[in-house]
Amino acid sequence: NSRKLLFYLLPLLLGGCVPVLCLYPLYTKEDIVLEKKLTGTWVDDANHPETTWEFKRIDEPENAYKLIFTDEDGKKGSFIAHLLKLQNKLFLDVYPSELPWEPDDPNTMDWPYNSFFLIPAHTFIKIDSIDPQLKMRLALESKIEELLTEDPNAVKHMSIGERVVLTASTKELQALVLKHADDDKLFADEIPLVRKESKP
Repeated sequence: NSRKLLFYLLPLLLGGCVPVLCLYPLYTKEDIVLEKKLTGTWVDDANHPETTWEFKRIDEPENAYKLIFTDEDGKKGSFIAHLLKLQNKLFLDVYPSELPWEPDDPNTMDWPYNSFFLIPAHTFIKIDSIDPQLKMRLALESKIEELLTEDPNAVKHMSIGERVVLTASTKELQALVLKHADDDKLFADEIPLVRKESKP
């Protein structure tokens, strides 16, 4: 179920449903757009009312949002999100704002030198609409695997353990998402979110 999948970089928690991981971002500075209507807290009322997506504008990095995702069990993820427009289609590029191997107190790390070998990765989401509903489709690793089975040269990639990581450039990633923006070969089923009503 794509609604449950977001984004802990711990695939075991996700029952095999994992987002596409990319070394490079989907955006250049020229592609970034801002949309006031995106800010706020969104919820999947019909299916998972406890699951929330909270977008806040932030100053650093420039023209970005902080996304706090909370699942139905209360587990959270904190991300930096950039909204971008490619050929009048909207996408989100998302990467972790804090990495799980960066504790507040480095002295609490069991294996501090291991942290040199871990990298942040990007993933991306297709935005079908923002107002009045926020409708999104997530890019899934399982979809990329199917694409690569059909055409091993569909996108530059490498395997790291059991994960497929896209090594394509930003320009190549943009071509990939535009090619499949309107089919089901890259993006999962649409998730319709509504703005969470603030309690009086």
